Amino acid sequence: MSYIVTGSQLRVEDLVDVARHGKEVALHPEAVARIHKCRQMLEQKIAAHEIMYGVNTGIGEFSEIILDDSQVEQFQKYLIYNHAAGIGAPAPIEYVRGAMLGRVNVHAKGQSAVRLEITQAIVDMLNRGLTPYVCQKGSVGASGDLAPMSQVALLMLGEGKAYYQGELLEGGEAMRRAKIVPPGLKARDGLAIINGSNLLTAMSALLLHDANRWLKQAEIGAAMSLEALKANMKPYAPKLHLARGFAGAVRSATSIGKVVAGGDLAEGRMKSKVQDAYSMRSSPQVIGAAHDALAYARQQVEIELNGVGDNPVFFPDENLQLSGANFQGTPVALPMEMVGAAITMVSVLSERRMNRLNNPALSVGLPDFLTKGAGMFSGLMLSQYTADALIVEQRILSAPACIQSIPAAADQEDFVSMGMNTAIKNFQILENAYGVLGIEIMAAAQALDFRGYRFGAGTNKAREVVRRHVAFLDEDRPLYPDHTRMAELVRSGSILDEVEELLGSLG
Repeated sequence: MSYIVTGSQLRVEDLVDVARHGKEVALHPEAVARIHKCRQMLEQKIAAHEIMYGVNTGIGEFSEIILDDSQVEQFQKYLIYNHAAGIGAPAPIEYVRGAMLGRVNVHAKGQSAVRLEITQAIVDMLNRGLTPYVCQKGSVGASGDLAPMSQVALLMLGEGKAYYQGELLEGGEAMRRAKIVPPGLKARDGLAIINGSNLLTAMSALLLHDANRWLKQAEIGAAMSLEALKANMKPYAPKLHLARGFAGAVRSATSIGKVVAGGDLAEGRMKSKVQDAYSMRSSPQVIGAAHDALAYARQQVEIELNGVGDNPVFFPDENLQLSGANFQGTPVALPMEMVGAAITMVSVLSERRMNRLNNPALSVGLPDFLTKGAGMFSGLMLSQYTADALIVEQRILSAPACIQSIPAAADQEDFVSMGMNTAIKNFQILENAYGVLGIEIMAAAQALDFRGYRFGAGTNKAREVVRRHVAFLDEDRPLYPDHTRMAELVRSGSILDEVEELLGSLG
């Protein structure tokens, strides 16, 4: 079944289905009617020689220059040529597909004055597996993601490059093979494709989906470490967190409780300290704060996915067009900075628990560095070094991009969001987070194998999944294959999937 684009109901999960899993899309008939209605209004205004930004004026610093009738259509082509100014390696296909879906959803609002042929061409590209080649770098996240979205717009002219059936082809050839006729660019069409922060928003939606799954695995990893360290489980009672009132902490405490349920620790059959260290006792509050950060960011991203991110914006019922700054990426970039910092924060927490598993002064009787042959063997001593290196990189990347504005366009565009930098570095932060958490989970599995008491069903299942990929460290061996396999295992979400299949959803 296709995803029906209405302009108002696009969720993060819908974007993931289309961008990553290839789900087909279709325009709702009411969206088609709105697109037609708005375009008719634009053409009437053009005929009346009404001055409209980016339609019969230049753009940016040239917005005061009025174009004559003979220049209006040609201007859109040169606008796209000029703005297709990115650099370097291509963005992954799923990022571009997500941006294309987001742009179609903007058009479906019926306030962009684009021709239906343009929107339908993007829909056809999505459905036939044709994806424009888009340089990932070059957008400052204001006036829209101009550079990358212009490489999408080049396909409307039969130009640029595109991926089709596993090949990178010239744009015209890709369109021919996909049986899509390039619709060309007429008045307003080019700007209606590029004047929104669609790529950074799509990337943010994909990251939020992945980060939520990572956070749930962080709770599984925490549960494994807590059981291995004979933690006092009273701080994980949901009623304690309900008393404070943060939804994320309640969710996190509940999830950790599910994973350890049925084990000797949760059942009170094990002696534990009156109070554990913060890296153990505060896990629901810290991971919960990250859940709350993601929830706020998701709210902002979904507002943007379903809003009119464009300039100018048209109001057909009032025969009105207003030029403003609805392309500004800051409403998405700022909360996504918080998401990147939250992932780093939870990674730091993970490493601190891993430290306690390794450190004989803190591990409640576990062997030094989780090895049976301390001295001859070093066990997981160096695993901590690797986690620490990844965390330092995360900390550097967590410096906010949203305060790094550099004026452009002769100071006409003198504050920009730099949201693309936020989106790019967030994926780097998350990539490192897979490694850090993978190392904690590997260490926790090793520690659990040294214990002789009963664990929760979720903990046992997680350890079982780990053991299919990484063997118990009986004696020292090169650890880089284990670290890499664990990062891949966390990235895949297999631990989460099997634990949730057993216990139900963790949130």
